[in-house]
Amino acid sequence: MKGVELRVENVTKRFGGLTAVANVSMVAETGKILSVIGPNGAGKTTFFNLLTGIYAPDEGKILFGGRDITGMKSDAVAALGIGRTFQNIRLFSSMTVLENVLVGHHNQIKTNYFASIFRPPSFAREEKRAEARARELLAYMHLADRAGNLSSSLPYGDQRRLEIARALALEPSLLLLDEPAAGMNPQETEDLKTMILNLKKDLGVTIVLIEHDMAMVMSLSDRITVLEYGSVIAEGDPAEVKANPRVIEAYLGKGAAHA
Repeated sequence: MKGVELRVENVTKRFGGLTAVANVSMVAETGKILSVIGPNGAGKTTFFNLLTGIYAPDEGKILFGGRDITGMKSDAVAALGIGRTFQNIRLFSSMTVLENVLVGHHNQIKTNYFASIFRPPSFAREEKRAEARARELLAYMHLADRAGNLSSSLPYGDQRRLEIARALALEPSLLLLDEPAAGMNPQETEDLKTMILNLKKDLGVTIVLIEHDMAMVMSLSDRITVLEYGSVIAEGDPAEVKANPRVIEAYLGKGAAHA
């Protein structure tokens, strides 16, 4: 695939006297993986919240598929095809695994208030289609055998994968993953890396990834943007970023360039 899925132009967000995101510009190309890295407090999650309509920028533009979505509300952004996960897992603990994915699928169900009350055959067909798609996503994430379990009963790594399945239920063309490997053991992290590469290959989805695991970032990314105190300090392909003296000193360690 060619083209630009997401273009961010000179975006700034302030909270009182604090500038959390300062004049940030970046591009996520269609079907590619862009990683956003930086220390805690660098503005990464705030940046995701700007992309998904949780916050509106004070300055700048956000373009998705060529459309200006700056300041658009979260539900409208999701309906356009932007899905996300969160740094802290946000599953519905009292719902089953299947029900959690169905919640993510709600905006794909073509229905209305009348249909939801009287449940005509068309509504039943939409529900059946949604459940079939949800089960496909669970199978893709190797969670099919857990469909009837409460989400709270899943091991941590499976909860992370369930959250991604729920985001995919939106049928997004752009998927934002906020520290998906946080708290995972080495085997779970390796499995996650494989799964993210499969999403890119099998579904053609564009991925923007926030992650602190530098080995994972370097092995997955087509491009990397580095933030510090809300500003971009470096960007490029993994080899370029890995060789950048400021990035080496601040985030990767002095021996990283020779690793």
